[in-house]
Amino acid sequence: MAVPITAAASARSPVLVYSPALRVQGMDAVSFRVSASFPRQRASFPSIRVQRIPKRFQVSCSAKQETIEKVCEIVKGQLALPEDSTVTGETKFVDLGADSLDTVEIVMGLEEAFQISVDESSAQEIQTVGDAAALIDKLIAEKDA
Repeated sequence: MAVPITAAASARSPVLVYSPALRVQGMDAVSFRVSASFPRQRASFPSIRVQRIPKRFQVSCSAKQETIEKVCEIVKGQLALPEDSTVTGETKFVDLGADSLDTVEIVMGLEEAFQISVDESSAQEIQTVGDAAALIDKLIAEKDA
């Protein structure tokens, strides 16, 4: 009586699979070793050139300058930064050492100073002083309309 034995290939080595209920000529397990060799070929990659690209565009904030200046002062006050520290529209809150709680306090200070209400989804998008100033200008324009 012939017992069906099937061969299955895995990623590491081929394996023989058989039903444990059936015995193959008195053997409990079947094993074998397979070796293969591949010619050693050197992979060649096209050379990659890295070069600096000159700045063609400058990011500018869409907020009014007076709004940016007022936001900078509020941020300095909320984070207790020295008066001589430089805060611009491009300054990220994280770069100033602000964590998530500090950012929430900054947004609350901005809401109070500008008499606006910032919803949570908009507050989470604020990364820089310029982002905050642009959002404030937008909310003030919507409030006045």
